[in-house]
Order: sequence, then structure tokens, then C-alpha cells
Amino acid sequence: MALSISAVVLFLVLVVVLIKKSGLKAGHAIVCVLLGFYLASSSVAPTINELTTNVAGMLGDIKF
Repeated sequence: MALSISAVVLFLVLVVVLIKKSGLKAGHAIVCVLLGFYLASSSVAPTINELTTNVAGMLGDIKF
């Protein structure tokens, strides 16, 4: 659960930066959010969840 909240905050910050600096329009951001909601309720959601969990695990194993 903590990973999900962290990912949401990370993506929120990324979208805000893209809107301010890269010219991402608010309409585009809304479309991206809606796509996320529709993907979350689709049959692809478990695969996306597994992929992000595995990537987070790999990043967590990196020793600096």
C-alpha cells in the first residue's frame, strides 16, 4: 500500500512539472488520468501491478 501512495505522489509531481515546464495542457493531463482509471478496471491491471511491483523491487535491491 505504501508503494502505491508513493507512486501516486511521484506521478502527481511529474504531471505538475510537465504542466508547468513542458507545456502539457490540462486537458492532456485529464485524459491521462482517465486512461489510468480505465486501465485500473481492465483485465490488464494485474499485469501492470505486477510489473510495477517487480520494478520497485529491483530498484530497492540496488546498493548505492
